[in-house]
Amino acid sequence: MPDTTLLVLDAEPLPRLGKLTGRVRVEHADASTLADRLSAADVLLVWDFSSHAVRHAWPGAGPRPRWVHTASAGVDHLMCPELAASDTVVTNARGVFDQPIAEYVAALVLAMAKDLPRTWDLQRRREWRHRESQRVAGTRACVVGSGPIGRAIVKSLKALGITTALVGRTPRTGVHGPAELDRLMARADWVVSAAPLTEATHGMFDARRFGMMQPSARFINVGRGQLVVEDALVEALSKRWIAGAALDVFEHEPLGPDSPLWEVAGLIVSPHMSGDTIGWRDELGTQFVELFERWEAGKPLANVVDKKRGYVSGH
Repeated sequence: MPDTTLLVLDAEPLPRLGKLTGRVRVEHADASTLADRLSAADVLLVWDFSSHAVRHAWPGAGPRPRWVHTASAGVDHLMCPELAASDTVVTNARGVFDQPIAEYVAALVLAMAKDLPRTWDLQRRREWRHRESQRVAGTRACVVGSGPIGRAIVKSLKALGITTALVGRTPRTGVHGPAELDRLMARADWVVSAAPLTEATHGMFDARRFGMMQPSARFINVGRGQLVVEDALVEALSKRWIAGAALDVFEHEPLGPDSPLWEVAGLIVSPHMSGDTIGWRDELGTQFVELFERWEAGKPLANVVDKKRGYVSGH
């Protein structure tokens, strides 16, 4: 029997880990059994990246996994003080979602600029109504979040002829610091949120910031739902402080059928799918197997999360 135990926090469909057969003992857990099984695991794969079970189940003292990998870019769903203070290494799925999310943001920009939602609505009503649409080339965008996803978004928007400013935690070449965010948002036609969820970013898009945006501007969030004060966004749209918005992530998911967000004029709602292209689960599984092989060989792991900051540091 293999000496190493890999515990998987399950979600359907399960990850394909066939390459690890005979090399590791694979066990499975759900939210109700995770706490009992964590202490016996060497490695934890958080395949159910929508679950907060790790935060509640992580042991204080005693045995614990030496490595935790989450099949997601964000780690806020699993990070807790005990895990942050431990010597357990945490890695994420950095690199899998960058290009798909960038393509999704570009699609949203074009859809809003070209008024495609209204075109589809008019088509369903068999109503012929000619309109003029917006040219995106020459407009300005402010992308918040300077990680790989944010940089991929910048690249896609620049390909559309959009002048783009990138805002990150610390200023450096090609990246503006937080102190410049208000100024850049006030000038932008497109504000795109792709930041990680941390204490500093929680609720950063509030009534004050929506109030400083141009009336013709639009807001897109593909980062974390908790970055946005949703009531403030609803107010900004209903009072026409801004021209439109698109949300792919929400404070509470899944979005309930009674949520007022479904009916807000000018708001595009999508179910946390911006990074989920055909085959994405296989990519996540392949990435984990490659990381496991490095871990098994004693080599340094990629995508190591700075547990105090809540994301992978560096470029």
